[in-house]
Amino acid sequence: MSTLVDSAPGYRPGRTLPLRVEAIRQLKRRRTMVMAGILAALPLVLIVAFAIGGTPGDGEVDGRVTLMDTATASGINFVATCLFASAGFLLVVPVALFHGDTVASEANWSSLRYLLAAPVPRARLLWSKLAVALGFSAAAMVLLPLIALIAGTIAYGWGPLKLPTGGSLATAETLPRLALVIVFIFLSQLVTAGLAFWLSTKTDAPLGAVGGAVGLTIVGNVLDAVTALGDWREVLPAHWQFAWIDALQPQLEWTGMVKGAAVSVSFALVLFALAFRNFSRKDIVS
Repeated sequence: MSTLVDSAPGYRPGRTLPLRVEAIRQLKRRRTMVMAGILAALPLVLIVAFAIGGTPGDGEVDGRVTLMDTATASGINFVATCLFASAGFLLVVPVALFHGDTVASEANWSSLRYLLAAPVPRARLLWSKLAVALGFSAAAMVLLPLIALIAGTIAYGWGPLKLPTGGSLATAETLPRLALVIVFIFLSQLVTAGLAFWLSTKTDAPLGAVGGAVGLTIVGNVLDAVTALGDWREVLPAHWQFAWIDALQPQLEWTGMVKGAAVSVSFALVLFALAFRNFSRKDIVS
């Protein structure tokens, strides 16, 4: 059958399931709109919370000043605060959702076998879905700070980044630093993406794949909190999830971000490879 299909006039495996078609399908899904609404609402919720609770910084812990304490100094400070508040969990959810819902949702709807019978090669189907999921995840990483920058500038004005350690960074220097932060956060979330994508090829339940990825990510955070593990924690992606704070210092420090990105990308590549291997051998019955 495969030979007959491959030799059919005009058939090009690489042109099946175009990225544009898959992207439009995913964009129209209700869960995409809901997730975008939640990410866009977070900055507004924080602004209201600061308005009700007063200026941050009055309750410093052990005399230390954090990003949360400088949130209202400027719109740029507010962006950094939103990223700090959301990077540990909220941004994990859309990544897990977009990747865990890829193959599993098609199987749950009993449409997966019809896609493959179109015929769409299995590798092509996975590549298309993975590329779109990565694109939507990157969009989520950009949407949150973009809304935060607009809302924060309206609420707190435009100005340089006030550093928790004292001093400030000029706006012209801060914006590239924030772009670097967003890139690092995206790379650090690739482990969750890989887990969700792999689980999506193992189950027909989308919530199982999404929940499993989020749960394993939480387990990683818990293990990182176990100081008895010592240097072993450095092999955990969770250990480096806030290494991007080094980008918001007077002197840009790369070491933590490079190590964190290397660990995350390495885990993700293995998980993506397992997903392709599993799906290529899977008996599709749904």
